Amino acid sequence: MPRRRPSALRGDRPARRARRRRYPNIDHLSGSCTADLRRLERSRFWPEATEEAFWHWRTLAHGPLGQLGQLVDQLAGPGCGILECGCYGVDFRGHLETVLHALPKKSARELRVLVRALDGRILSRARVVAAHSPDVSWWRDRL
Repeated sequence: MPRRRPSALRGDRPARRARRRRYPNIDHLSGSCTADLRRLERSRFWPEATEEAFWHWRTLAHGPLGQLGQLVDQLAGPGCGILECGCYGVDFRGHLETVLHALPKKSARELRVLVRALDGRILSRARVVAAHSPDVSWWRDRL
């Protein structure tokens, strides 16, 4: 008996199209770290949450120096409190910190190297980092 063509098996169902990603993948991460991120995002966050946070943090680190304060003011606006909404008070570095603590050790170490490089770049470019209290993370304060 001859083999049936895949199109004949599918019938009238449309071919599945790949969804275009809104944010690029994080470069220099291993496959196991990426898989751990996907697993964590499925269980605790939403798809591409970490890529979005990393992209915004990298944009802040590599953006124009004159707009650094304006960008921080825009990102620190109030929100409705629902993370999936997109209007929440954007705390990209806080999200990255949460992910770093939730990932397995090896994967967290890989991502931490990339995040600390961006942190160093932001801190070297910031004029003053206000530290009101040792309990408050430096990225939650004004740069």
